[in-house]
Amino acid sequence: MSISDIFDDMSYGEATESAADAFAWITDQGSRFGHFIDGAMTAPGETFDSRNPATGEVLAHLSQATQADVDAAVKAARRAQPAWEKAGGATRARVLYAIARLLQKHSRLFATLETLDNGKPIREARDIDVPLAQRHFYYHAGMAQLMASELPDARALGVCGQVIPWNFPLLMLAWKVAPALAMGNTVVLKPAEYTSLTALLFADICRQAGVPKGVVNIVTGDGAVGEMIVNADVDKIAFTGSTAVGRRIREATAGSGKALTLELGGKSPYIVFDDADIDSAVEGLVDAIWFNQGQVCCAGSRLLVHEPIADLFHAKLRARMDKLRVGSPLDKSIDVGAIVDPKQLDTIRALVGANTAGHTHVAACDMPETGSFYPPTLITGLYPADTLMQEEIFGPVLVSTTFRTPAEAVEIANNTRYGLAASVWSENINLALDTAPKLAAGIVWINGTNMMDAAAGFGGVRESGFGREGGWEGLAAYTKPKATPRKLSQPGAMTGDGAPADGIDRTAKLYIGGKQARPDGGYSRPVWGKGGALLGHASLANRKDVRNAVEAAHAAKGWSKTTGHLRAQILYYLAENLAVRGGEFADRLNAMRGGKTGAREVEASLDALFTAAAWADKYDGQVHGVPIRGVALAVKEPVGVIGVLCPAEAPLLGLIATAAPAIAMGNRVIAHASEPFPLAATDFVQVLETSDVPAGVLNILTGAQADTADTLARHMDVDAVWSFGDPSLDAVIEEGSATNLKRSWVQNGAGVDWEKFDTRHVLQQATEVKNIWIPYGE
Repeated sequence: MSISDIFDDMSYGEATESAADAFAWITDQGSRFGHFIDGAMTAPGETFDSRNPATGEVLAHLSQATQADVDAAVKAARRAQPAWEKAGGATRARVLYAIARLLQKHSRLFATLETLDNGKPIREARDIDVPLAQRHFYYHAGMAQLMASELPDARALGVCGQVIPWNFPLLMLAWKVAPALAMGNTVVLKPAEYTSLTALLFADICRQAGVPKGVVNIVTGDGAVGEMIVNADVDKIAFTGSTAVGRRIREATAGSGKALTLELGGKSPYIVFDDADIDSAVEGLVDAIWFNQGQVCCAGSRLLVHEPIADLFHAKLRARMDKLRVGSPLDKSIDVGAIVDPKQLDTIRALVGANTAGHTHVAACDMPETGSFYPPTLITGLYPADTLMQEEIFGPVLVSTTFRTPAEAVEIANNTRYGLAASVWSENINLALDTAPKLAAGIVWINGTNMMDAAAGFGGVRESGFGREGGWEGLAAYTKPKATPRKLSQPGAMTGDGAPADGIDRTAKLYIGGKQARPDGGYSRPVWGKGGALLGHASLANRKDVRNAVEAAHAAKGWSKTTGHLRAQILYYLAENLAVRGGEFADRLNAMRGGKTGAREVEASLDALFTAAAWADKYDGQVHGVPIRGVALAVKEPVGVIGVLCPAEAPLLGLIATAAPAIAMGNRVIAHASEPFPLAATDFVQVLETSDVPAGVLNILTGAQADTADTLARHMDVDAVWSFGDPSLDAVIEEGSATNLKRSWVQNGAGVDWEKFDTRHVLQQATEVKNIWIPYGE
């Protein structure tokens, strides 16, 4: 081909990355790998093949871990953890820094090995995955250094079991291992069955970096090995993968006391308004859905185009698709590589093949004759309820629909059970910033996509999981308070057999939607005082009362949009009105429990209200220093509707100390009052009715908490459940929460000193962090 021909054609030539060093490393290890346990590689056991998805060739033989292997790894991690934590943040920082430097030193080897094993284009592994992995270790080296001064009340959780997926093998390892080690934990990590080689190379790096024996342990194998880790003697499980597996993990760990972080599936909307820079939005979409062959949990897989520009946008997109290059992942000039495994390829084909709706365009690009490849595909003209608009395909397939107004765009975008990420494209920054907070997503990119950094937490809401990885908020998942929890005291109800002294029946009603309501079941139970006097009757709530309370809470969704200042004023007003009747409440508390501590509890309740009011307009987000020309805003948003099982031992204070901070953050609360001493909560209803609290913001149930716990936990329109009551309900709540993967907060049998309760713990549980990325400049 002459120079003239090249200029006429302007086609890319091949630029193949040499894989010689990667193959040499595999050969040097004997092409057969054991596990990395207690600082050394074990002898290979029963093996399975690791294959190159682009060619089908066997790269290496990996060991299928047994229960004995997992037990040995956990024991090694348990032995190493106390010394690793005691070494201090400064020592850990130096080790993490050494890991980061070695990742840089061997970056080309890691990138090539990742491409061989996973099938992603070498330029993506080289320019994105490996540098981001390095960044996480550098960043968390700094976090380790700062732990003593900035997190003085925090300590390590202990041993962390970590299970990572096959789409970003090295990067997901870095996301989990770096913060865990920084905070003084040790880890047992299982890489994905398809893509374990870079994790084994990382084991080699750990030895070179001076990581103490047992601090990092890596076991390989199929999903059964992940189950072994979930059921092992570990203190935390961190999982990234499918929503279905995440749900099973939530159920399996219910009641175990294990901390849990789940980063699951997504069906992220990519919203293009009619004033967007169309060419930029098209190019961004290439990155959003065809990056890593669409095998990305936050891929912009649902295209929502403003109706006035839909035809033009789709035409430009089809033209751009037809110019994409699909081929050998080692070729630096290709855009789309190989699907990770033939099984995943079959899944994509089955989902797309079953679709009969819309119009399908397959990119007119050359396809390799062998290997696991799938062409870039666009399906337009779908309805929001169509299967492919709802189900995660996890491949290079984009589905599209249109919208007419910004409100409709938000409605369609949120019409999914997922909530991981979203992209908004508009040259009107006011429109973009008005839309971003309305989207149910843990991360929103404005005029961009797939921007990530260790300084900005990543994670989702709804069935995309809970918890954050990265940033200050991500560290909370790897620490616990230093203070030793107090022993839980569970007082029982008083007994008696008399009638009310004045002969008047006093049956306290439930409080739902701003009104006192009779219980659906029509039953109540007597509440006796310390001396056997009948103080009144409390209504017994059932599942239908929970249903009514949830409906009332959702009707009060406008509360979340009010200002922190307004919420603070109402909480101050509540405190003011409670103070006027403080003596009455103190007497009631003394009558129910005996003793003379009522006045102190009332005073502590007033202080809790004032503290919640003080935080209402001061619990701010952050502006993260991310390496872009722009900012990432970490915005703290209310969780939504929260069910709270209040403690038995602090009838008034326990209600206020939990509900008030949640309300201060804009949540709506369904509080099930202290089971043995419910009348303090029902008396508080009278304060609520005179304090301008909008109907449905705080709803109060009474009766047996066991009758409502499971209903609250399984309710699809409840966003979180907290329990400070009977420890036997912890497992019920955590297992039930798997229905929609709502957040749960249980005490694992530990007691709470309510007079010294740190409101910030509630604020953390009552908020979601949404990171909004805003690039700027021409």
